[in-house]
Amino acid sequence: MAGNTAVIVVGGGYAGVTAANRLTRRDDVAVTLINPRPTFVERIRLHQLATGSDDAVVDYREVLSERVRLRVDTVTRIDAAGRSLTLAGGDTVGYDYLVYAVGSGSAEVTVPGAAEHAYPIAGLEEARRLRSVLDAAPASAPITVVGAGPTGIETAAELAEQGRPVTLVCGSVLGPYLHPRGRRSAAAQLATLGVTVLDGPGARVTAVTRDAVRLDDGRELPSAVTVWTAGFSVPALAGRSGLSTDALGRLLTDETLTSVDDERIVAAGDSAAPSGVPFRMSCQAAGPLGMHAAGTILRKIAGEQPEQVALGFVGQCISLGRRAGLVQLSGRDDTATRYHVSGRVAAKIKEFVCWGTVKQLTVEARRPGAISVPSWMTDGTREQRLGDAGQAEAGVGR
Repeated sequence: MAGNTAVIVVGGGYAGVTAANRLTRRDDVAVTLINPRPTFVERIRLHQLATGSDDAVVDYREVLSERVRLRVDTVTRIDAAGRSLTLAGGDTVGYDYLVYAVGSGSAEVTVPGAAEHAYPIAGLEEARRLRSVLDAAPASAPITVVGAGPTGIETAAELAEQGRPVTLVCGSVLGPYLHPRGRRSAAAQLATLGVTVLDGPGARVTAVTRDAVRLDDGRELPSAVTVWTAGFSVPALAGRSGLSTDALGRLLTDETLTSVDDERIVAAGDSAAPSGVPFRMSCQAAGPLGMHAAGTILRKIAGEQPEQVALGFVGQCISLGRRAGLVQLSGRDDTATRYHVSGRVAAKIKEFVCWGTVKQLTVEARRPGAISVPSWMTDGTREQRLGDAGQAEAGVGR
């Protein structure tokens, strides 16, 4: 592969693959993608893997440009001053520019017994382990899903659709992102499937044992399998390498996605915190952020000024089993509106989104730059929200 500017992309998820493909627009750029696994993981289908309706993986040959070199390894340290990476396999690899797209995973669990007895689902290996446990459990065994974000809701619905007795423990509210109208719709469908939803005061898990879940109001729920979907974290690579991060460990960048510490490092996806005000963790943000990260590097190589990110949102899609769903619409500032789509139509939209997300990667792999973010998806309120965040940090009331 010809090229005299070496760009390494760390992380092969939605953001990393998008960035890697887009970087091949210049013939003089040599792109290497470093990822711990040899296959692309459809993160938004991991609940389907766990419940047996999908394998949630795609061959990188389908989604990655033939001009991108794939290296299966794990980066253990970034030497920004020396522009090099240390790999778990023992090698050291140099770069001219780096895309930091390490993604996110399950949050560290501090609830007593959860680490030993609950099963997270945020990663491929975790979802496969859970699937084995579910396959071995009797169909009548009680299952508890902890966490009522999209992953928790989707997992509970899929399991209940299979006829399993499922309790969804929300901690506080069902679907925190949802508008009350959308929340009521989701609750109705979960009830139709037979899911017991525990929300409000007292619905916070205080302990997990091998066969039960305890709540803070004293209730103890029988649970042969406890699925843990509450919270996400990001890998500690940036902080471990001496780079500036936010409280969660996301790489701090400016609004062009360039690291505040090093102009040769650009972040994308769940592991990026532009101006300390990150976008919602989602594949909806990952793809556009990957495009923007690649664009920032290409402009730097060309000696041009990178543009500031202006990403807007359209909502959130949630599957409720294989035959129903919920599409919660939002403003471009990612605030849920009173409008939503439900039922079979929403299920078809969600499936189209899952299919389309991978399809976009395959299109970019063959024709880098072919996919663009529509102008109507840009968010004109980000500057104001950055100002609000600065005031809040300084202790200034609104």
